[in-house]
Amino acid sequence: MNSRSILVIVRHPPHGTSWVREGLEAALVGAALGQPPTILFSGDGVLALLAHQQRGALGQKGSAAMLEGLSLYDIEPLWYDQRSLETRGMEVSQLMPGCQQACVADLIARHDVVMSF
Repeated sequence: MNSRSILVIVRHPPHGTSWVREGLEAALVGAALGQPPTILFSGDGVLALLAHQQRGALGQKGSAAMLEGLSLYDIEPLWYDQRSLETRGMEVSQLMPGCQQACVADLIARHDVVMSF
């Protein structure tokens, strides 16, 4: 079996849709099959990395618990796009532990498969 590197890009906010959950589930499937992917949070996806997340307006669960469990599957660190943080008036200190700044173009170029959620 050929080993292919996988990048999962999360671009949607943690509440209002299932995109973040679906992206994280795709990452977990890759890890379960022995291909732990890299996860990049970009655009509104960086909102999923906020520490101390609460439930959404309709009672939707935050993504923090699922994100914290990714390290059990060798999915770490969680990468973020600095420009996306700045555009949303966010600072690195607001993010959950274990996040690292990414060079988006380099991450995309280093992976064989890129999935966007």
